[in-house]
Amino acid sequence: MSAYDVDLFVIGGGSGGVRAARVAATHGARVMVAEEFRMGGTCVIRGCVPKKLLVYASRFAHEFADSAGFGWTLPQAPVFDWASLIARKDAEITRLEGLYRNNLANSGVEIVDARAVVAGPNAVRLLPDGRIVTAERILVATGAWPTQLPGAPGVEHAITSNEALHLPRQPRRIMVVGAGYIAVEFAGIFAGLGSAVTLVHRGDRLLRGFDHDLQDGLVAALGQQMDLRLGRQLARIDRTADGLDVALTDGETVQVDAVLLAIGRLPNTRGLGLEEAGVKLDALGAVQVDDYSCTSVPSIYAVGDVTNRVNLTPVAIREGHAFADTVYGGRPTTVDHSLIPTAVFSTPEIGTVGLTEEQARARHGDPLIFRTAFRPMKATLSGSAERMMMKIIVDRATDRVLGVHILGEGAGEMIQVLGVAVAMGATKADFDRTIAVHPTAAEELVTLRAPVNP
Repeated sequence: MSAYDVDLFVIGGGSGGVRAARVAATHGARVMVAEEFRMGGTCVIRGCVPKKLLVYASRFAHEFADSAGFGWTLPQAPVFDWASLIARKDAEITRLEGLYRNNLANSGVEIVDARAVVAGPNAVRLLPDGRIVTAERILVATGAWPTQLPGAPGVEHAITSNEALHLPRQPRRIMVVGAGYIAVEFAGIFAGLGSAVTLVHRGDRLLRGFDHDLQDGLVAALGQQMDLRLGRQLARIDRTADGLDVALTDGETVQVDAVLLAIGRLPNTRGLGLEEAGVKLDALGAVQVDDYSCTSVPSIYAVGDVTNRVNLTPVAIREGHAFADTVYGGRPTTVDHSLIPTAVFSTPEIGTVGLTEEQARARHGDPLIFRTAFRPMKATLSGSAERMMMKIIVDRATDRVLGVHILGEGAGEMIQVLGVAVAMGATKADFDRTIAVHPTAAEELVTLRAPVNP
């Protein structure tokens, strides 16, 4: 018998921790998982799943407006009810949490509903009762938490994306501060649902690190839906009888009912006892790991957002699976973080995989750029001002596709399939010889022939 209570103790019941626990259990390990809030983690409880449900809701307004161009007449103006949406969303999250718990139990994993902190290289303390559980190995998968805005007077009146999913009523006017996935997605959600949205960002571009054409296209589209205030910051928030007065660094004041801070997320390592156990953290508090997700303490591992490598749910899942296969399955496995397709569920949507044009120029000299921007077929009858943009970046020397970037409806679905092609090393010739599916927007990806920079 092992000298430890369990073979593996997982701290955190999110996507990465749950996958690691289930796979380790199928390899024969005795596994225990501790979660202090709800099983499912950021993605299921307060992230991509509930947010995507709200994105769907927000886009119906556009569908109702577009339908008139196709002969539809609504007998009366559509009416949206925030409380109904939130209740339905909450019911779905509860259902998904139940599936997570059932899947763990069916895999033989023991679930502990408690906060767990590291008490040593092979020990975990459960709170609040203080019970100690010993483990041959510990996996930290506690995710990340929204960043606050220290020093700004009145910032305590602001909310984060966590609270935005549980507001008792829809704000009539809302300011979103930030420029990443969360900021642009929530700005689009509230604008689509009818709120007056002000999006504030200190820089002159949204979605740092994305291809510049995607950034420019998104700014142009969002500028038609909301009040964009780029190149300025939040200075102070004052509560008034009519809501909140938000002063910006350019001297302007905006009156809103809510301020949503979406300025980033930090690894959720505070108070976990990691440093006391000898685990090295970086300046942001992220757990430092090697290619096999092992920390500076050989018996302690970490996966997912808590490591701040690539903060996406599918990446956490892959890292958790690789850890379990490496340690318990006898198959040493690493995760390639260099080529990850991803989507931003803004409106319009973004899908991207591979290098941006700026990255390609830095690494490959002068790549070929294929680009098209057009009005999608649906907009011809609806009268919508919607535009789509597609871009393919190709290495001149090898003809290999280095990156694909899409702005417009269905971009997320398209980029998942394109990610397979790019990961396999597809060339532009491979794209060219693929017969187009007509009439679709995606056919543009295989009919682009002339580069913009021959």
